[in-house]
Amino acid sequence: MKILVLGGTRSGKSRFGLAATERLAGGGRAWFLATARPGDPELDDRIARHRRARPATWPTVEVGDDLAAAIASTDSAEPLLIDGLMLWLSALVGDAPGDPDPILDGPLAAALEALDRRAGPAVIVSDELGLGMVPMDAGARAFRDLVGLTHQRIAAKADEAYLMAAGLPLRLKGGTGA
Repeated sequence: MKILVLGGTRSGKSRFGLAATERLAGGGRAWFLATARPGDPELDDRIARHRRARPATWPTVEVGDDLAAAIASTDSAEPLLIDGLMLWLSALVGDAPGDPDPILDGPLAAALEALDRRAGPAVIVSDELGLGMVPMDAGARAFRDLVGLTHQRIAAKADEAYLMAAGLPLRLKGGTGA
């Protein structure tokens, strides 16, 4: 079972992803794969709030650049929550986004293979960027394209997919809309 949860800033996507993972865990343990990198006071505050919102019994794995290795480090029978995928992509491209293919065919493909090898369910939360204007900057357009193509690849493999807006889930694929 793979569930993709997309949404904009403050759309409720993390809360929805957490609730879905808690349901899948059935009161048991789940793994949290953290993609945010501390160092900015506002982001550090968000990280702390997210940590307080999830059960203390859930192990946290700091993803770094290698999402596939982070996935492989979890108990494959237990649910996992990846929040948020776009931050991981942002860290991979750094300050100079370019051709998305090396990331799509390299680190992302490896992460999707690692997810496919798991027996347990996974919830993937990511920011949806493609709903706004076309950026004037070529690097920003390349990053937006990378995120959109990444979401398409994950959605194709997902059993369920949701788009969050104003705290409300819009079911895109499978599931019950809960």
